[in-house]
Amino acid sequence: QVQLVESGGGLVQAGGSLRLSCATSGSIFRINTMGWYRQAPGKQRELVASVTNGGSTKYADSVKGRFTISKDNAKNTVSLQMNSLKPEDTAVYYCNADVTRYGAGDYYTDVYWGQGTQVTVSS
Repeated sequence: QVQLVESGGGLVQAGGSLRLSCATSGSIFRINTMGWYRQAPGKQRELVASVTNGGSTKYADSVKGRFTISKDNAKNTVSLQMNSLKPEDTAVYYCNADVTRYGAGDYYTDVYWGQGTQVTVSS
């Protein structure tokens, strides 16, 4: 199995910055895509940013120019640098990974989630 562990959430004033990190562990052959999702109270979980193994990135329109996702392929970790935070960025942020594992002579691809980390931006 694969485990994802997030860190770096917390409370920050509007205009401030936070950096989220996500570490992976377990039997991993290749991480295809890693990303960050968020879920605010009463709202659906939404994609914030993602990065492929090849380095292609995708961002939600609401965070473009403020957030930057980066991935360390050697360590299988992903980070999210969040600048110019706004109260509407308040949510639980979840790390996500599309992972290929090898076992019993075959390859398996599954999606894994971290437990989530709270980000609160005060006005």
